[in-house]
Amino acid sequence: MQKLNTTAVYILSIVGFLCCCVYGLGTVAAIIALVIASKELKKYNENPEAYSNGKAMKTAKTVAIISLILSLIGLGLLVAFYFNQCAFYQGYIDAFADNPNVTEEQLAPLYEAMEEAGCM
Repeated sequence: MQKLNTTAVYILSIVGFLCCCVYGLGTVAAIIALVIASKELKKYNENPEAYSNGKAMKTAKTVAIISLILSLIGLGLLVAFYFNQCAFYQGYIDAFADNPNVTEEQLAPLYEAMEEAGCM
């Protein structure tokens, strides 16, 4: 019996998990994993008797889908931050400004980042 190539799908899915917040890199790896898994499952569905690890490929495809979802969430958060930096920084400042344990010196980098982003 032949075996389907689950290793490539698992490796690309793990890369997708690890790179889920790295400028869309995780999304690319997860999409490639999903395409490979779909092609391999298509071969398996055409002739299931010829392959011994069809269930493992189904699991690998599920892992690739989860990796893709997490990578898309990470990419969405990155895009939201990029287009909404001022609200992001202001939210942090509002959350910590009333805390007596947070000093102005600790908030200074946030104020500097707001100035660099053109929010002030």
